[in-house]
Amino acid sequence: MNNKERFENFFNRKKIDRLPCIEWASWWHLTMDAWRNEGVEGTENGYTLKEKLGLDKDKQFWIPNLKHGFPTFKEHGIISNEEEYEKLKPYVFQKELIYDMKEQFEDTAKNVCEAGDITWFTLSGFFWFPRDLFGIEDHLYSFYDNSELYHKICEDMTEYYIFVIEEITKYFQPQFMTFGEDMSYNLGPMISEDMFNEFMKPYYERIIPVLKKKGIKVIVDSDGDITKLVPWLIGAGVEGILPLERQSSVDVNMLTEKYPDFFFIGGFDKLVMKNGEEAMRKEFERILPAIRRGNYIPSVDHQTPPDVSIENYNIYVNLLKEYVAMFTGA
Repeated sequence: MNNKERFENFFNRKKIDRLPCIEWASWWHLTMDAWRNEGVEGTENGYTLKEKLGLDKDKQFWIPNLKHGFPTFKEHGIISNEEEYEKLKPYVFQKELIYDMKEQFEDTAKNVCEAGDITWFTLSGFFWFPRDLFGIEDHLYSFYDNSELYHKICEDMTEYYIFVIEEITKYFQPQFMTFGEDMSYNLGPMISEDMFNEFMKPYYERIIPVLKKKGIKVIVDSDGDITKLVPWLIGAGVEGILPLERQSSVDVNMLTEKYPDFFFIGGFDKLVMKNGEEAMRKEFERILPAIRRGNYIPSVDHQTPPDVSIENYNIYVNLLKEYVAMFTGA
């Protein structure tokens, strides 16, 4: 069973030999620098490095929204009204951004899909991208002060994203995708359920059926405590979430039991990785009930920190292989 088949079977509740063994997030550049200093070769290519380190290979695309010439993002935002947004429209959601990726898509179809590896892509979500435009603080005010403009931005995003999905699937069918949202912090979501339902859910409900028709599983990427967020996402048609940060007290055992039809990825406390095998095994034992349920893929709960030596990372991968084989449905 190859990586692609295993991943698809996992999501479709079919028989697998083991759970996928993945590092969903690309390694932090500081971690790569530290490993190069330890003599690790091949760090310039994360796709092939995964195989070298004993992980299942996957290929991710971050889909661009912006053309060259778009202003640099600022903490306090770059738009405050519709007129400012309209001036930027020639640089936002332009189809040539995707047409320019044709060679990458063709190469992926030939060299990744034919090899039986996992493919996926990420779209900036309906919380994430408006925040980039409005700025962190003004974004939260924009739900009240600029609601019409907020919806206009999301309408434009939706049309562009449907085009993106249609174009990508001309070349290959990704196994899953993520909406980058980061809409929770350590105490929970940054907006209310009512605001989610008004400003985000309608656009998920337009895009998700297109993704599902293509056989692409839909996952949201949000840091922080996502416990309250999960049922909102389920109501919008989302099928999974990552990375389940331990430092935000996310309880993967409780969530996987409470929502058996929803998928979870991540959850392994990255801060224990520097402490060696005993500490890492203890962490795997903590999340073992979730591993055994079949709706959870264990993985680092965000990017591997640079204080994790390559020796300890290799120990982590060996333990990961041991525990992904403990899925009782395999």
